[in-house]
Amino acid sequence: MKTDPTWQPALLEPASTGTDASADGLLEYLRGTDLDGLLVREKAVIFRGFGIDVDTSYEGVADVLLPNRLAYVHGNSPRTKVGRNLYTSTEYPAEYEISMHNEMSYARAWPSRILFHCDVQPGTGGATPVVDGQLWLESLDAEVRDAFAAGIRYTQNLHDGIGFGKSWQATFETDDRDEVDVFLATADAEWEWRGDGSLWVSQLRQSTLKHPAGNTEVWFNQADQWHPAGLGEDAAALADVVPEDELPQNATFSDGSPIPAEYIRHVRETGMRLAVDVAWQTGDLLLVDNVAAAHGRRSYTGERRILVAMSD
Repeated sequence: MKTDPTWQPALLEPASTGTDASADGLLEYLRGTDLDGLLVREKAVIFRGFGIDVDTSYEGVADVLLPNRLAYVHGNSPRTKVGRNLYTSTEYPAEYEISMHNEMSYARAWPSRILFHCDVQPGTGGATPVVDGQLWLESLDAEVRDAFAAGIRYTQNLHDGIGFGKSWQATFETDDRDEVDVFLATADAEWEWRGDGSLWVSQLRQSTLKHPAGNTEVWFNQADQWHPAGLGEDAAALADVVPEDELPQNATFSDGSPIPAEYIRHVRETGMRLAVDVAWQTGDLLLVDNVAAAHGRRSYTGERRILVAMSD
């Protein structure tokens, strides 16, 4: 059965939950709700009007929504850690959009839930678009789906403190090479420490995934975020001057052959076109099933501070 093209995240407010417009009211609702069932049914849920504040009320609510909060280890986007496994959302310049993706779908293991919190709403723009992963998959050209069927190979060149992209220390949240070795050994990755202190990592991963609860198949990869064609003019210019095997990150087909740029653009544009924008209000929470739905970011002006945490 094809998915509903009119899907959008559920919006829950004090009036619809029958509780007070406070963190205690939200906690009362959450403790009487089957959260797993809610997410399977809705795929993403906005909690609005409960006055959640990161300094006073966030932790208690987050502990219920995220039963096992995870560190952002082996994450590839720039973030700042601001609390207990709580991070700023991707710190790319405000004028750029961030394409649709499932968090850490390039990794051996990924979070099942993502929780966004709006600490400061943007001046203009800055919505978080969310897309149904089944709809995204069904809407891609058959030629593109078939080309990706065997999977995707992701490669990283992580510097030792100075260079393009992220360092291996920032990526793995440690200065201990032995810890990195243990992590990568359990992640079905190939890796090599280079003479200059940098780290090369290669991972073969899936392009689609079946949801463990609904058994629906979804588009589930980040090829367009790793491939130079999906990263804008600056990345494309870098790819022109840096050998392919030295790029900070790259994505190829499973056999190492290059992914055509037009495939990457088609995947990216399809996801952004189908996405539903969540326009932020300060205090909002957005809980996302990280397999059922992908997310991104629209460009914005103003301060915009969105925090993110994850759970398995």
